[in-house]
Amino acid sequence: MESLIVAFGSNDGIRFTDRHFGDSNKFYIYEINEHKVNFIKQIVNNSEEEKIHADPKKAGSIAKILKNEKVNVVVSKHFGANILKIKKNFVCILANCDNIDTTIENIKSNNKFINNIYLDGEDRGYIVEKNDLSLNYVKK
Repeated sequence: MESLIVAFGSNDGIRFTDRHFGDSNKFYIYEINEHKVNFIKQIVNNSEEEKIHADPKKAGSIAKILKNEKVNVVVSKHFGANILKIKKNFVCILANCDNIDTTIENIKSNNKFINNIYLDGEDRGYIVEKNDLSLNYVKK
């Protein structure tokens, strides 16, 4: 099974930011597969400032930053309208819990499922983590 390179939107590396993914101060990058979790690094979100709501330049800037880190999954409690652009490059997971570690374990347990969604390519939907921590795939 291939590892996923996952970026979590957070300001402290412990809890998800309470703003949209692209408004996080930092991204915490992990390599996750069904057997192990490896923290890679934290990167500062130095993407372009949003000039208009759902600014496509900001989405492109974030995508470029994360692609340079070989990220293929992004996770946040909130995504804005740019999720429609971002999901063309990444599997987007809408987290239900506040704590990043809980979602890391959920991704580890569902690694194959998430890998298969990534392979859907640009037409992929996104994943919603439900209250019971099960994952629901939304194809849009």
